[in-house]
Amino acid sequence: MKKVLIANRGEIAVRVIRACRELDIETVAVYSTADRSALHAQIADEAVCIGAPASKDSYLNMAAILTAAIQTGADAIHPGFGFLSENPEFAKLCGDNNIKFIGPDYKCISMLGDKAAAKATMKAAGVPVIPGSDGAVKSLSEAKTICEKIGYPVMIKAAAGGGGRGIRKVDAPEDLERQIADAKREAKTYFGNDEMYIEKFIIKPKHIEFQVLADEHGNVVHLFERDCSMQRRNQKVLEETPSPVMTPELRERMGTAAVNAAKAAGYTNAGTIEFLLSGEEFYFMEMNTRIQVEHPITEMITGVDLVQMQLKIASGETLPFTQANIKANGASIECRINAEDPDKDFRPCPGTINALHIPGGPGVRIDSAVYQGYAIPPYYDSMIAKLIVSAPTRAEAIMRMRRSLAEFIVDGVKTNIDFQLSLITDPVFEKGDYDIAYLSEKMTRA
Repeated sequence: MKKVLIANRGEIAVRVIRACRELDIETVAVYSTADRSALHAQIADEAVCIGAPASKDSYLNMAAILTAAIQTGADAIHPGFGFLSENPEFAKLCGDNNIKFIGPDYKCISMLGDKAAAKATMKAAGVPVIPGSDGAVKSLSEAKTICEKIGYPVMIKAAAGGGGRGIRKVDAPEDLERQIADAKREAKTYFGNDEMYIEKFIIKPKHIEFQVLADEHGNVVHLFERDCSMQRRNQKVLEETPSPVMTPELRERMGTAAVNAAKAAGYTNAGTIEFLLSGEEFYFMEMNTRIQVEHPITEMITGVDLVQMQLKIASGETLPFTQANIKANGASIECRINAEDPDKDFRPCPGTINALHIPGGPGVRIDSAVYQGYAIPPYYDSMIAKLIVSAPTRAEAIMRMRRSLAEFIVDGVKTNIDFQLSLITDPVFEKGDYDIAYLSEKMTRA
């Protein structure tokens, strides 16, 4: 692998460029006309404009991206997260053009992207799954029968979904038809597929995910868990590792299940198995076939550069460690810093950053693509930075995050920094006694 095109933007594009540079791999950035001054376009070895600001005309434009790769002689494409990262058609087109897609095989992406098919695969492999439909529900009458069998409340979920879209909670039989119709409309809009499946609603669970790495020679390991239970509207707000509720025995069981899940799917490269945890019982939720936004906290406690591992695995290298070699040290927390106004229902706040001061000191990491004078465009996700801290203990990591958030200054646009500070100082968070419903309930009470 000599040259990698990064089919993404923002902090993840910068992150991949850095990993490539440390491995002496040349990089090609792609950018929309709205991103001419973006950092990723400035620091890559080459940069190619691929279209207008709208994502469909640029970062989702498969033909433009592949043309850029061919014209620049890139022999691999890293998709980052979001955009085309979990699109099996794009992964296949890369292979058809003799360009290595840095991720799993397109058939694997397709199977795992279909939530119902993924669930069936996991069930066959002995991985615990949430009770519900065996696949996509074909009719309203079938849905009613399933819901009566497993009992209310239930979750209606888009088979091709993700990012919190196409999901509805149904508390009673009289709400089922309306909620299915609403979820189907949203799924059709966002994913072009309105198939739905049904799961039992697990009351106030933890959202625990396990990072896995799988090479192309059959070796699979996990790199422990991340607790992603602090969520707003099914979107993660902050993440931490290790989970404050994890025991060694439970970690062993969940880690083994994660490795078995990856093996059952024939998975390669970096991926994440997401579970719902209720007490000592856990259930497979989905597998994300890409690098995650929150991957840095795993890097901080294990010392493993996950993006470099993606590149090495895609180059055909064998994993340089076994499960027994991977150790976790200390604790790490990540806060997602967004250009948004928490006082106005978290409305995105694009604009120009007039002044910027980022925190520093021991155990502090910033993954970002913004700089003083940068104009945040209105066309993309509002996340402008990830603030990551690590420390020997969770209590010390919390204090370090408090200190770092207090130092973080962004002038010119509204951000959620103060909101994140309110979460990290919340007594419930300090105790670790929070679940996926906690933040929504907290905000409703406020």
